[in-house]
Amino acid sequence: MTVRAVVRGVGHYLPARVVPNEAFADRLATSDEWIRARTGIERRHFAAAGETTASMALVAARDALAAAGLGPDDVDAVIVATSTPDLTFPAVATMVQAGLGMTRGFAFDVQAVCAGFVFALANANALILAGQARRALVIGAETFSRILDWTDRTTCVLFGDGAGAVVLEAAPGSGTPLDRGILATDLNSDGRLRELLYVDGGVSTTGTVGQLRMQGREVFRHAVEKLAATAHAALDRAGLTSADVAWIVPHQANLRIIAATASRMQVPMERVVVTVQDHGNTSAASIPLALSVAVAAGRIRTGDLVVTEAIGGGMAWGAVVLRW
Repeated sequence: MTVRAVVRGVGHYLPARVVPNEAFADRLATSDEWIRARTGIERRHFAAAGETTASMALVAARDALAAAGLGPDDVDAVIVATSTPDLTFPAVATMVQAGLGMTRGFAFDVQAVCAGFVFALANANALILAGQARRALVIGAETFSRILDWTDRTTCVLFGDGAGAVVLEAAPGSGTPLDRGILATDLNSDGRLRELLYVDGGVSTTGTVGQLRMQGREVFRHAVEKLAATAHAALDRAGLTSADVAWIVPHQANLRIIAATASRMQVPMERVVVTVQDHGNTSAASIPLALSVAVAAGRIRTGDLVVTEAIGGGMAWGAVVLRW
């Protein structure tokens, strides 16, 4: 019998504070028109003073569990993808585990920056296929507003905060591309590209949190090329093609990257879930946020073939093909 990791529920959380593009105009040489034209972003959410990555992840987790009709002790594993943890250690996932009141199972974090949720999904899938977990709660959560350089208009206008979560459950399948659940994954990284997107601080170097640094043009070039390639690689492994795709749910970094990737995949924008205009780039949270928003809107339905793909600092990139 083939085992598949099937999505049973999704949820998300966005901070109450909404920051429109106009909010940056007073202190930076920028405007709403400039930001929209280059990124497609219109607004983003920033965490309040008392909100953290863990607190947002916890709300999204509860939302996903409720959608799945499950309780905390029905879950075997909690995996959180984040680059902005509350503390150096312990893992955010353990804080979520405690916040949920889980008395069993295990929890850990995954750090692959904006590609983190794709890497977390792949890890959760592997644990389920190996029999290490029957159900896994997979979360992407970020407070990128805490690591931005507010004098750099090329980066500080791009990012937002939030969290999204999915519940995966082991289910029997036929071993064909018609199965529900995760059908294939593709993961990649190239550490030689570190200088393109990184944070200039850390525990063993500066002893500080640091701030985000990015070479925007180079990131754009690599993103379009690598995102289309990884999506095709995952589809090939699943025995499918772009023509089979109902929805692309991409990392929400930049509308131009999203459109260029869809074009390379020969998938019309009508079949691409886009939330970047409302959320900005929420890094590892962007894909689960987009999934949850699309499901709530009735766009993604049972049986739809979904491709998620993301690229982030490292550089790290990958894709997951799943049938809803």
